[in-house]
Amino acid sequence: MKYSILIFTVIILSAVGFYAGRSRSSKTVNGEIRKLHSLPGYYGFYVALWCGLPALIVLGIWLAFQSSVVTSIVVSGLPPEIQSLSDEEMSLVINDIVNLAHGIVVGRPDNVLLAAAEHYNRLLGTGFLALVAVVMSICIAGLGFSMRYINPAMRARIKVEQTVQVLMILCSTVAIFTTIGIMLSVLFESVRFFNQIPITDFLFGVHWSPQIAIREDQVGASGSFGVIPLLTGTLMISAIAMLVAVPIGLMSAIYMSEYAAEGFRTVVKPLLEVLAGIPTVVYGFFAALIVAPFLRDLGSKIGLDVSSESALAAGLVMGIMIIPFVSSLSDDVINAVPQSLRDASLGIGATQSETIVHVVLPAALPGIVGSILLAVSRAIGETMIVVMAAGLTARLTANPLEAVTTFTVQIVTLLIGDQEFDSPKTLAAFALGLVLFIITLCLNIIALYAVRRYREEYE
Repeated sequence: MKYSILIFTVIILSAVGFYAGRSRSSKTVNGEIRKLHSLPGYYGFYVALWCGLPALIVLGIWLAFQSSVVTSIVVSGLPPEIQSLSDEEMSLVINDIVNLAHGIVVGRPDNVLLAAAEHYNRLLGTGFLALVAVVMSICIAGLGFSMRYINPAMRARIKVEQTVQVLMILCSTVAIFTTIGIMLSVLFESVRFFNQIPITDFLFGVHWSPQIAIREDQVGASGSFGVIPLLTGTLMISAIAMLVAVPIGLMSAIYMSEYAAEGFRTVVKPLLEVLAGIPTVVYGFFAALIVAPFLRDLGSKIGLDVSSESALAAGLVMGIMIIPFVSSLSDDVINAVPQSLRDASLGIGATQSETIVHVVLPAALPGIVGSILLAVSRAIGETMIVVMAAGLTARLTANPLEAVTTFTVQIVTLLIGDQEFDSPKTLAAFALGLVLFIITLCLNIIALYAVRRYREEYE
């Protein structure tokens, strides 16, 4: 909370600097703004950036390293017998100290740990005061420095735009390196898994039972890590979801953009988008309590054996959930098609439906493919609906009326519990994540290829 107040204070000082810089620039030319190189607002942004940006950078660096520095100081003050502990035991001691420092007391803590927790809190308090002093000093220094350099000839607009451009490049770089870091972390753990389990058994195995049995005579005593049942379950549920979402979403988008009155579109589009904001656990309850029993009862009436947990129930509800991803984005893309294309088609005698099929949809195809791809990615990554409606059973089947499971459900299941992190059961979650990443990447490549090839015909 106190750090939030400090950040808010920096923002307030930056706002003050903005108004001060804008006022100062106007005063330097006695209100004749035409004599300024840039508009007064750019001078205000120049002062605000100098006031707030360096302070926020220092604040971020401080918070990033504060915990490790304070912990190392506290550990250096512990008795020698505690410092000589192994890394695993020392991490437990540090965790106990941090918990005590935050007021979490379990049992009767040791006096040494209590003293260390008090030392930890004192260091945090001293560090916060020092941080406030440093940040406020930087804000005031930046404010004074930038105000001194305001003059009519200063190129404030260029400097502000260059600073914003650098910030945008840094944000893009952070996103890129974050993606690379995620890929490398998943790949590293997957390699550890494949060192224990042959990759051929993982990719082509038809049995998934990651539990390591206690007795040698149990089935799957060494664990079975065949990914095929999970792949079929994921593809089956995603395919059912897309069979529901794509036709309904695309037809809804076409109707709202080409046929519906403006008043109707204004009301219906937000109502459709509300579906995307409903928590997935609510959809899971809907699937488990309403859709699945309805399908089971319906199947019994017509002589079909429908499981209480089935891929069909999960796929139908998931399709309803991702309708807005297709309808809303497709609607925006179709509306972005120039009206001149429609007028030209209608002008040569084409009907409205022919114009939509032969002109509007081909022109909007890249955006429509993008919306469908986003919906597919959302379907593949869904977990809660599958857990509650399709179950946890890894079964190799093409029957949508049976219970199946998916990659994401098994990843969550494998990482829950107290099992060792370097066991095949836990590392299998990273291997599943790697396969899921490759599948998504392939979908993106295929969609990009299809869009580029189709766009060439119309450019």
